[in-house]
Amino acid sequence: LQNVRIDPSSISFGMWKDVPVPFYMSVHFFEVLNPKDVLRGEKPVVSQRGPYVYREFRYKTNITFHDNDTVSFLEYRQLFFQPDMSNGTEDEYVVVPNILLMGAAVMMEDLPNFMKLLLSGALAGLKQQAFMNRTVREIMWGYEDPLIDTINALVPGLIPFKGKFGLFAEVNNSNSGLFTVNTGMKDISKVHMVDSWNGLKKVNYWRSSECNMINGTSGEMWPPFMSPTSLEFYSPDACRSMTLVYEQSGKFKGVPTYRFVAPKTLFANGTDYPPNEGFCPCLQSGIQNVSTCRFNAPIFISHPHFYNADPALVNAVEGLHPSKEQHALFLDVHPMTGIPINCSIKLQLNLYIKHVPGIVQTGKINPVVLPLLWFAESGSIEGSVLQQFYTNLVLIPSLLDYLQYIFLGLGVPLIISAAVLM
Repeated sequence: LQNVRIDPSSISFGMWKDVPVPFYMSVHFFEVLNPKDVLRGEKPVVSQRGPYVYREFRYKTNITFHDNDTVSFLEYRQLFFQPDMSNGTEDEYVVVPNILLMGAAVMMEDLPNFMKLLLSGALAGLKQQAFMNRTVREIMWGYEDPLIDTINALVPGLIPFKGKFGLFAEVNNSNSGLFTVNTGMKDISKVHMVDSWNGLKKVNYWRSSECNMINGTSGEMWPPFMSPTSLEFYSPDACRSMTLVYEQSGKFKGVPTYRFVAPKTLFANGTDYPPNEGFCPCLQSGIQNVSTCRFNAPIFISHPHFYNADPALVNAVEGLHPSKEQHALFLDVHPMTGIPINCSIKLQLNLYIKHVPGIVQTGKINPVVLPLLWFAESGSIEGSVLQQFYTNLVLIPSLLDYLQYIFLGLGVPLIISAAVLM
């Protein structure tokens, strides 16, 4: 128990403070092969590109212990491109939707026609098109686009950023918010459980109190002596708490594990799973609308290739091949300590695109949830860290467990002999 508390003297503290596990983020882009046909109202055809692999380093700063058995921290992430592990370079060009243009068009759909005509004229002047051909580096980390200033001038506040735009521009060298979690010093059953995030006990992104709840841990460790049922964590990336369910017991390099996976209801819509009604307005099951926490942009998250989603989503885009082996997420946790041993968390980013009357650049695009990319954050305990973990938290406890039975076995004859002598 002492070794899994958040305490500078515990064995797991160093692992908690500076994650020693080599994490990697693998990014797969969906290149649109027929952009001109899509503008004419035909089905998009995509081809998966990548993976583009990044080594991920995580470390905590601003660690502050409080009197109420909690500790606050900021966790930062740094990403470094790994050419030898990647299938391609960051300088490769990929054809994807013009995210700013298509996102702004859908966001402006209900505005007066003259506003949409102004935007359409500005887009023509800037030679902006519905699809763009940019490098992986630009899409990931940002590119300068005069469209940003134009949108800010026409509709102030529509997009809350200036300068460069990139899907992961705010991820590298940044933190995921101020977490305050329980240390477990007084109650070990609460260790790592989130007390607040950015000072909030609940978020306000969603339409129900249940969906706004911050449940579970910050997603790094869980309380010890886990039961094979479920585990919860709050994900700032998804703007919500997530619950994974137990699938099976196993071993990872000799260490006993419980495997937890995503239930089919994780991204189900409110019709198929009523508790998710608070995350709506919804489209088909298997995708979650995160526009309320993504500046109202028509962004949806899902499993890669719409795995576990309504078949209509897969059928609307040619080139998708969902499979459990490649696209299901999993988390292998040592049940005695609550420490993850092996994991692969996978998510897909999707953009809802459609023809918007008054904006010429949207052509005759039929409404479709178009996948942009999917990424996997994967890691496992290895080398000396694994050996130390195995020795201290598996081998020694098992040895002590066996010894107690040996001593018990030796003690029974002694007790019988003593009774006979009496």
